[in-house]
Amino acid sequence: MDARLESIKDTVLAWNPGEAEFHQAVVEVFESLGPVHDRHPEFLEAAILGRLCEPERQIIFRVPWTDDSGRVQINRGFRVEFNSALGPYKGGLRFHPSVYLGIVKFLGFEQIFKNALTGMPIGGGKGGSDFDPRGRSDAEVMRFCQSFMTELYRHIGEYTDVPAGDIGVGGREIGYLFGQYKRITNRYESGVLTGKGISWGGSLVRPEATGFGTVIFTQEMLKTRGTSFDGQRVVVSGSGNVAVNAIAKAQALGATVVACSDSSGYVVDEAGIDVELLRTVKEVERGRLEEYAERRAGVSYVDGGSVWDVDATVALPCATQNELDGGAAARLVRSGLLAVGEGANMPSTRDAVAVFQEAGVLFGPGKAANAGGVATSALEMQQNASRDSWSFEHTEERLTEIMVGIHDRCAATADEYGEPGNYVLGANIGGFVKVADAMLTQGLI
Repeated sequence: MDARLESIKDTVLAWNPGEAEFHQAVVEVFESLGPVHDRHPEFLEAAILGRLCEPERQIIFRVPWTDDSGRVQINRGFRVEFNSALGPYKGGLRFHPSVYLGIVKFLGFEQIFKNALTGMPIGGGKGGSDFDPRGRSDAEVMRFCQSFMTELYRHIGEYTDVPAGDIGVGGREIGYLFGQYKRITNRYESGVLTGKGISWGGSLVRPEATGFGTVIFTQEMLKTRGTSFDGQRVVVSGSGNVAVNAIAKAQALGATVVACSDSSGYVVDEAGIDVELLRTVKEVERGRLEEYAERRAGVSYVDGGSVWDVDATVALPCATQNELDGGAAARLVRSGLLAVGEGANMPSTRDAVAVFQEAGVLFGPGKAANAGGVATSALEMQQNASRDSWSFEHTEERLTEIMVGIHDRCAATADEYGEPGNYVLGANIGGFVKVADAMLTQGLI
């Protein structure tokens, strides 16, 4: 790491003890930024990087609710409004038992760069709760969401902070959250949340956008090597919204997706994952992958283990942070891996990234590769602001333009700074310079 940035990094880590994921995200960005400060000493003089690492606002609150047995339950809610230099804070809400302040800060920090790369006027933020919606009834989820929004509503708005969904927060949760916001404020402010239902202000393509965008970005990387998804053997981790849509898009481009996973295990389907059956099991029935294997001939189910034990030429990690470690990366490289596109946020450990880069594997970091979700959320905000609704085809075309633009921006930045093909450096520097320029012009705030 550049010596000038070492002391800033040490200060950031000391100010945020015990937040391992946030530390990981910060260090990964700092390692790319030495060349930027050679060209832009004004960024150091204005302490841009130190300011960027400190959220503008951190909100932590109690969320009391009652379960179906009438027992009072308590969860903790978070919203970290990280940086608004480019626009209102924008980022999802995650409902999962693993959520704590360090997770939310890592996600919010990554979101700053991701949102900047889209070229859309949105800042970075993130939120969530340690509430687990899995196994809860619709009524329990509704009561939790209403209690959560009863506090959150005072901190958000279409010109202030616009949350969306993430792990554990889908259309059901967004509906309950929006309903409570509308009830409290007495305003139908469509742009306050994204990921809404199509019939009440949502955008077509938004459910597909993160998965589709990851595949589009990865396709652009493959093109630089004179190839494409056509004929590739693909492994995808996860089986939620992002994973399912990544599978669908990759197979539409001619790939065969042979494996996907959930928290219990993974399936291997050499004929190619049946996307419609997978949607039925995971999205309609909220079931497990073992049930997918029971209904489809020739499919093997592995209880536990790692989906990265399956050979692949393209890997799309779409589950959660730090799911793909150095050992798994080395095994994938030995199997003939060509490219990795991160559909999740920071799913590859630092060791794994190093393995991929040393082996010359194309590597698309999450802050670039999975930006399609937030980009389409911004398109949803545009439609809400103009009281308009776009066709699926037009919205998908805009998504494709944005993802190709992100790829080209990362590639051009890496070339400019002397590391062709280093998409990590390209994404970090490309996003940082855009935000830093805005912060510099807006003064010491």
